[in-house]
Amino acid sequence: MHSIAWWPTVVVLAVSTFTDLRSRRIPNWLVLPFLAAGLVVSFLPKSWHGIGIVQSLEGMGLGLLLFGILAFMGGMGMGDVKLCAAIGAWVGPKQLFVALVLTGIAGGIMAVIWAIAGGFLGELFTGTSDLLFRRGKREEGTENEHKLTNPLARKMPYAPAIAIGTLISFFAIAG
Repeated sequence: MHSIAWWPTVVVLAVSTFTDLRSRRIPNWLVLPFLAAGLVVSFLPKSWHGIGIVQSLEGMGLGLLLFGILAFMGGMGMGDVKLCAAIGAWVGPKQLFVALVLTGIAGGIMAVIWAIAGGFLGELFTGTSDLLFRRGKREEGTENEHKLTNPLARKMPYAPAIAIGTLISFFAIAG
C-alpha cells in the first residue's frame, strides 16, 4: 500500500460516492484538485509516495483512456472518467489496472442487482448488447436510446463501484 496515497483517495471516494448517489454527478471541484495533487505528490521521494511522476502520468493516462472509451460509447459519465484519471495519478498504472478490474466486477454485480430491484433486467442486457455489438447497425432515431444523456435512460451512479474497486485494490497490492 502506498504510504500517503490511500487516505486522500478514501476521502475523495467517499465524497464522490455521496454526490453521485445524491445528484448523479461527480463535481469538478472535487476531482480536478485531487488529480493535480496526485501529480504534485508524485514529485515526493518514492519512500513517501511509492510512485514517481512518470508512473503518476501513466496512471492518469490509463484512467482517461479506459474510462474515456466507455464514456464515448455512452456507458459512463465524464465525472467517472476524471475520477479514474485522478485515482491513477495517485496510485499509478499497476494499481489502477487492478482497481479497474475490481471496479468492473463490482459495477457489474451492482448493475444486475439494481436492474433486478428496478424490474428492468431484460432492458439492461439489451442495452448493453446494443452498446457493445450493434453500435453501427441501429435503426435511424434510436441512437440516443442508450446514451446517458437521454433522460429516459436508466442511470446508475458508478462512483460506488469505483470506490469499492479502488479500496479493495489497496489491500490487493499491499505487500
